[in-house]
Amino acid sequence: MKAEAKQHREPFLRIAKRDGLVWWKAWLIRIAAVAAALLVCAGLIVLITDYNPVQIYAAMIEGSFGSSRKIWITLQKTAMLLCIALAVTPAFKMRFWNIGAEGQLVAGAIAGGAVALMCNDTTGSWFVVLVMLASALGGALWGAITALLRHKFHANEILVSLMLVYVAQFLLSWAVQGPLRDPD
Repeated sequence: MKAEAKQHREPFLRIAKRDGLVWWKAWLIRIAAVAAALLVCAGLIVLITDYNPVQIYAAMIEGSFGSSRKIWITLQKTAMLLCIALAVTPAFKMRFWNIGAEGQLVAGAIAGGAVALMCNDTTGSWFVVLVMLASALGGALWGAITALLRHKFHANEILVSLMLVYVAQFLLSWAVQGPLRDPD
């Protein structure tokens, strides 16, 4: 059998880190990237919906920052997303691509909520610690499902963790309407 030489092709796009970039050029690139993204999205808004993109963007800003209550909700959701990002950082550093952190959050919320409802007449700082431990354990066990499937069956952790987000959301919907529902 004849060994054929493989042809080396250059990639269409080459991405390289620029360490020696002046700070103002780096910020200019970031601002240009955000502006380009807003323009592309504005074009898609016009093509798909035929609405004025400026009105859409204004409604988004009004919905996020229109009152003190809306600002508080925006900051709460931002804090939650930042906590999730911080939690999955070690996994990404280990090259374990867990994009199902939202599912782990939901599983932890189910576990913490269940413990809180079981101990509903209890108060004290130890009770808060117990609920937090239950939440952490619920999220960890949900993440362990992905790790177990990856280890045992060589399943793709990206797909498994993403699909488990939907399973967790359906499990939460079932739990809220079933066993965790207030009898009154």
